[in-house]
Amino acid sequence: MIQLIDAAIAGLVLLAVASIFTMSAGMLTHWKIHYMTSGGNFYEKLHPATYFAVLAFVLLAIRQGDPVGDIIRMFSGAKLLLFYLLCWVCLLVQMVLTERPFTVIIDTFLLPLLLCLVIWQLSSWQRRPIIWVLHLTILINIVIGFYEYHTGHRLIPLTLGNVVVTGEWRASALLGHPLTASGVIAGYILALVFRPAICPPVIVRLPLIALSLASLMAFGGRTSLVTVLIIISIAAGLRVLSVLCGGRTSILAVVGAICLVFVGAALVFIALDHGIFDKMLLRFSSDKGSTSARYATFSLLSHFQWQELILGPDPVRASALQTAYGLKFGIEDFWISSIVQFGIVSTVLLTFGLAGLFTEILKRATGAAWLILLLITIIAASSVSFSSKNIQLAQFAALITLLLPRERKVAPLVSPQSRPRPVPAYA
Repeated sequence: MIQLIDAAIAGLVLLAVASIFTMSAGMLTHWKIHYMTSGGNFYEKLHPATYFAVLAFVLLAIRQGDPVGDIIRMFSGAKLLLFYLLCWVCLLVQMVLTERPFTVIIDTFLLPLLLCLVIWQLSSWQRRPIIWVLHLTILINIVIGFYEYHTGHRLIPLTLGNVVVTGEWRASALLGHPLTASGVIAGYILALVFRPAICPPVIVRLPLIALSLASLMAFGGRTSLVTVLIIISIAAGLRVLSVLCGGRTSILAVVGAICLVFVGAALVFIALDHGIFDKMLLRFSSDKGSTSARYATFSLLSHFQWQELILGPDPVRASALQTAYGLKFGIEDFWISSIVQFGIVSTVLLTFGLAGLFTEILKRATGAAWLILLLITIIAASSVSFSSKNIQLAQFAALITLLLPRERKVAPLVSPQSRPRPVPAYA
């Protein structure tokens, strides 16, 4: 019976991971599901991944027949998650009291917590097919992104609320929005570059990294592209400096690196000569009002009283001011948007809660996870990101917990009469 429950838990996590990388809000809206739009039933307002994660968590809790004890044990090894959950509950209470749609914070902030708790309990052989699904879904998005970029045809219409966006050249694939897709692919690139064990064969990993980097030009995310290039350049510069200072390295690696630089430079010049990335280069010279929108964001705050900023302004007035300043579709800064929605007190509390969540995630991940956390912070400061209803935070949590787990130093003891059972990562 326990083995069946273990298989069901792993299957539900697999479905949850597959859905967060393939089922965007735009896709649900295209399927006439009232996920982001007004109307519809309550169950339509939650992402399918949330349902899969909740079911997996429930099965995990009842697996041994002691739900309360199992939940206590899960949180006892990750006490900062309790603080994060407390911050989330405080935010939930505020959403209910101010009569705002509280389903916004379920997918955005509760789903990452549930995913982490369940994934940490899975054994390595249970995670393996889930990791393969993660690689496959990201590659599918990259291929679809190239198709949309070169043909101008979208598989899923790009929507912002009830509005269908036309004339946008940036690809979005199955991830729903160009900036969301750029952030996910950028995190995937950092994981491949700084943890080679994800894909050990160099002949496979290097083309995969190059393909993913090129796709950032198709998705059009300037922030993600520049951040990834800067991080990789700094790491490469430090490596070259260490070799020049007497560090040891193989001749084969040096020759391969030199050949790779020349081949990469040649491919870049060929692409530029054929105008393949002209649209992306124009994004750096003409941002289509993104800078003006960021200035308008700071002007928006000056229209609120201090009492409103501290405890949270009236939702109707805040929405009206956003529309007046041309920010109807979101404020391009997570913290400012949170202040406008929840107030300074709740924003500070939520920030500390997120710090606690990522502290627990980083404790169970390799050092490369710090670079993805840096990427997440930059994305949060430069786009709508987690300040609106989305599953982007859950996507990053899945990337780190599945692709960058810290290796166990001691293998768990397993009874020869039974199959391996899930062992918490913090055990």
